[in-house]
Amino acid sequence: MARNNSFIKLDGTLDGLTFYRQNGESLVKTKSQISKKRIMNDPAYKRTRENMMEFGGAARAGKAFRDGFANMVKLMGDSYLSARVSGLMKRVNSAGTGKRGERDIDVVAMRDLFRGFEFNKQLPFKSVFYAPNPVPTIEAARDIVSWKIDDFDTAAFITAPEGATHFKLVLAAGYVSNYSYELATNSYEPVDDTVNGLGGTDISAAIPIGGMVGGLTTLEIDMTGLGAIPATSALFVSTGIVFYQEINTELYELAQSNTMVVAVSG
Repeated sequence: MARNNSFIKLDGTLDGLTFYRQNGESLVKTKSQISKKRIMNDPAYKRTRENMMEFGGAARAGKAFRDGFANMVKLMGDSYLSARVSGLMKRVNSAGTGKRGERDIDVVAMRDLFRGFEFNKQLPFKSVFYAPNPVPTIEAARDIVSWKIDDFDTAAFITAPEGATHFKLVLAAGYVSNYSYELATNSYEPVDDTVNGLGGTDISAAIPIGGMVGGLTTLEIDMTGLGAIPATSALFVSTGIVFYQEINTELYELAQSNTMVVAVSG
C-alpha cells in the first residue's frame, strides 16, 4: 500500500494499480498476481485457506456482536469498531478446539475478554463519565439487566463537549452465540440462533449539565420476551453517555463525545 500524493485523485484499477480512498487518504496498491482459483485449490495455500475460513467466522461472530448493539453502534462507535470486534473474535477462535480452519469460536467461555471494550477507542467512557457507579447487574436467567447511579454533581463528574447542555445515560445489552464450523455449509454458523444478535437498550431522561442530578437514576432492560436464553449464548452489557444541546427548548443530539464501554458480561 502506498499514498497517492499527486494532485490527480483516481478511483479504480489502472495498469495493475488499484486506486482507492480510505479515511480521507488517497491510497494505491498493486493488483494481486495470485488468482483466487489457485488460492482455493493449490496445496501450497492450505494455511491461507484455513486463515480465510477462521477470519470469516470471526467476522460473522463480530457482526452478531454489533447487531446486538445496532441502535447505538453508529452513535458510539469509531470507524474501526468492526475490525476491532472481529479481532477479538479471532482471539477467541485462536483459543478454540478443533483443527486449524475449523476451530470453535467459544464466546461464552471467553466472554470476559470483551469486558472493558471501548466502542470508541479514542474516547474511553471513564474519561467522560466518572461519577461513582456500580457495575450493572444481570439476573440469574440473563434476561434482565439493570444499572443504578446515585445522585451526583454533573459539573464535577462529567467532561462535556463544548456546547452541550444536557446528557442521557445509556444501558445497552446484546447476545452473541458460540460459533462452530459446519462441514455441510463450509462456513461458521451460530450454535444456537435463538437470541444471537438480539439485545435491548434503556436510555435515561435528559439531565441538565451543571449541579446535582437530583436523585437516583435507574435503567433497566427486560428481555424476558425472548424466552429462555441458551447456555451457548453470551450476554454483553454496556454503559454509555450521549450529549445534547438545547436550542429553543428543543434538544439536539451532538455528534462528538458520545461513548460506551462493555461493563460486564454474563
